Amino acid sequence: MLKGRLGLDSARVPHGDRAGLLYLARGALTARDGTLAFLQGEATNADALLPGDYAIPLQGISMILLGPGSTVSHDALRLLARARTALAAIGEDGVRMYTAPPLIPDRSGLARTQARLWADDKKRLDIARRMYAWRLGEVLPHRDFDVLRGIEGARMKQSYRLIAQQIGVEWKGRHYDRARPDAADLPNQALNHASSAVEAAAAIAVASTGTVPQLGFIHEDPGQSFVLDIADLHRDNVTIPCAFRAAKRVAERPFENIERTTRRMTGETLAREGIIPAMIDRIKSLFEQTDSRA
Repeated sequence: MLKGRLGLDSARVPHGDRAGLLYLARGALTARDGTLAFLQGEATNADALLPGDYAIPLQGISMILLGPGSTVSHDALRLLARARTALAAIGEDGVRMYTAPPLIPDRSGLARTQARLWADDKKRLDIARRMYAWRLGEVLPHRDFDVLRGIEGARMKQSYRLIAQQIGVEWKGRHYDRARPDAADLPNQALNHASSAVEAAAAIAVASTGTVPQLGFIHEDPGQSFVLDIADLHRDNVTIPCAFRAAKRVAERPFENIERTTRRMTGETLAREGIIPAMIDRIKSLFEQTDSRA
């Protein structure tokens, strides 16, 4: 018999040996008989489970993603804390991240490596160059942040234009007025919504790895700088294509809402292509490879 009113406090599985993420929606997450139980209500095609009552092997999971239409009990939260399994309240398919208590991982290696690399100007630049290489498909020889950002900006203009041509959307350039976001044309509005969705996915990946969202290597000032760094890795293959496809659809069907359409298309892509697990792998690879060369 395992100790503890809700059990399992003496049998913790290292996060490195766990399965990763579990998405649950439209149900009630509770504690029963020393483990988690999830009562799945009426499901949609996006839900992983059919209606029913399920036992959740919480110690084999690093983070539970709790989607729309769900509730969680106090005892379930206590059990999750004991097992050091994180819980994040998210939008469907991970296109929003509403809240997530700090994950308490069993190791601090990634966060310590991130902080050490971030604090070293040379190594911070090395990380930034690697991230640019992943995005642009080549290792740039430049070692000046302003030059790197200028090259990335020019490449992005080309990407916008090429992807717009491929999808069949009229593109007049990136324009965004924070005071009047709805005043932009459909492609620009869709880009804002797709960017928010992909940033939410990146926030989930950062939280699940226990890395520090404030310590970005390309972005500097925002409180979610590292989240923005990770989200930008998927700008060309997720954010822009999803935004332009949504803009084209709404242009053809003006009765549809651009935010809802963009969020749904982006969410379907995130789920279908396994973007959040890919982000987690990228974060680990980014720091493990760099640290091994130090």
